[in-house]
Amino acid sequence: MTNPDFLWWRDGVVYHLYLRSFADRNGDGLGDLPGLISHLDHLNGRDDSLGIDAIWISPFYPSPDKDFGYDVADYTTIDSRYGTLADFDRLVQAAHARGIRVVLDLVLNHTSDHHPWFLDSRASRSSPRRDWYLWRDPRPGGHPPNNWQSVFGGGGWQWDEATRQFFFHTFLREQPDLNWRNPAVRQAMMDVVRLWLDRGVDGFRLDVFSAWYKHADLPDNPPRLGLRAYDRQRHLYDIFQPELNEALMEFRRILDSYPERAAVGEPFGLDARSSAGCSTDDKLHLVFNFELPACRWRPAAFLRAILRSEEAFREQGWPCYVLSNHDLRRHVSRYGGPHPDAVAKVAAAVLLTLRGTPFIYYGEELGLPDTPLRRHQIVDPPGRRYWPLYKGRDAARTPMPWDGSLHGGFTTGSPWLPLHPDYPRRNVAVQRQDPHSVFSFYRSLLRLRRASTALHRGSFQPLTLSPGRGLAYLRASSEEAALVALNFSSRPLRLRLDADPPDMEWNLALSSLVSPVASISSREIDLGPYEAAIFLGRKA
Repeated sequence: MTNPDFLWWRDGVVYHLYLRSFADRNGDGLGDLPGLISHLDHLNGRDDSLGIDAIWISPFYPSPDKDFGYDVADYTTIDSRYGTLADFDRLVQAAHARGIRVVLDLVLNHTSDHHPWFLDSRASRSSPRRDWYLWRDPRPGGHPPNNWQSVFGGGGWQWDEATRQFFFHTFLREQPDLNWRNPAVRQAMMDVVRLWLDRGVDGFRLDVFSAWYKHADLPDNPPRLGLRAYDRQRHLYDIFQPELNEALMEFRRILDSYPERAAVGEPFGLDARSSAGCSTDDKLHLVFNFELPACRWRPAAFLRAILRSEEAFREQGWPCYVLSNHDLRRHVSRYGGPHPDAVAKVAAAVLLTLRGTPFIYYGEELGLPDTPLRRHQIVDPPGRRYWPLYKGRDAARTPMPWDGSLHGGFTTGSPWLPLHPDYPRRNVAVQRQDPHSVFSFYRSLLRLRRASTALHRGSFQPLTLSPGRGLAYLRASSEEAALVALNFSSRPLRLRLDADPPDMEWNLALSSLVSPVASISSREIDLGPYEAAIFLGRKA
């Protein structure tokens, strides 16, 4: 039965889908829209599907791929390698038929240097679009206009010999930043938003939205301690400027003019409190929290990060959590050690039972780890630049293994990146048939989460304030309560609670173990090694 109060972006679960690596239908080695359509039943629509509520698709716009789609050359259409606008329309229709919302990645801070806007801007100082980008004269001695750095290495200013000025780029030099202070730029970006909303999309993920505006005077950033040049600055003037608020409010007004649309922002350089300030009724629906991926596999570290988020979002907004994404190492590789599947299940229980909207990264439901790559296989620009200190993001972007056939059923051609060598065992077909697999646990957990008002909308209360090897917390709504207990270690654990659980009749609803150990007795909970347990309680 459909719950009329269920709101997809608040109560549901979003699946982060890296299109290049999800499924290739035409055999060219790149994932594409027809391939995605052919595997929608994996995500929702059948009894044995994963059971997510929305998909966020990485950029599919025409691009020279200097940053694999995050350097956009045309915001209005589909790169032919990924399909056509007709394919996109089929995707939206097929996804909606299965109860899946479609969220697009919007990269509005910068374009590709191949975008017609930039080509026009670069043509001459008198170009009508010259002010669409950040062009400045050199300082005395030919030095860049200020000390701002690029995230991907080197200075943030690129000299253009033809017009004798610098332009600014937060990322690669092939990704020039737009000048959001120019009203024509802002209007063009809002027109892009309307174009895709009219095409039926349900929402957007805003790439590095906090960098849209730079200080009008472009002053130097003050120094701080750090390893990379970018990290050796306090970014006071190149991100999170006051003018951002009005732009976000205009964006929100557009979204609100369409039914049930929503947006999530990537809070580039922002802490939890600043992020919460952008997640309000008149700005963004959600802003990612990247504190959990930064935690070590320690219950105390996770609890501190969760409580910071709870405090930041106490008065306004709604939390939003991830453990992995296309820019991070997969969390199984960060945490898994010798027990990757067991750890993957505990991590899933954390992500999917917190107060907030969870985002699952493709392959996470299989316990997929990073793929080991040799230097010549690296294609990510930062990885090529900083090898071996930093090996880039490719290891977390390799193709989805669908079965044990050649190239894992991802493509009939040569995949753009190699699959994980363990794919004959760790793939969708194998795990779908195994009731104790990581996939089966995700599926059960997602069904429990959807059925439980306490889990998808209830309050959050920690029950272990000084956790050692485990963590316990309460999720409660007016109808029911859910008690989540997690053992982060490979040894049995007796969790001693710092607060009494409500006086209810507690029943074990789900355990990550084949033979559950979990039980509650007064202020104590027994757990087996790496056991994640969820108890549901109702008033006796």
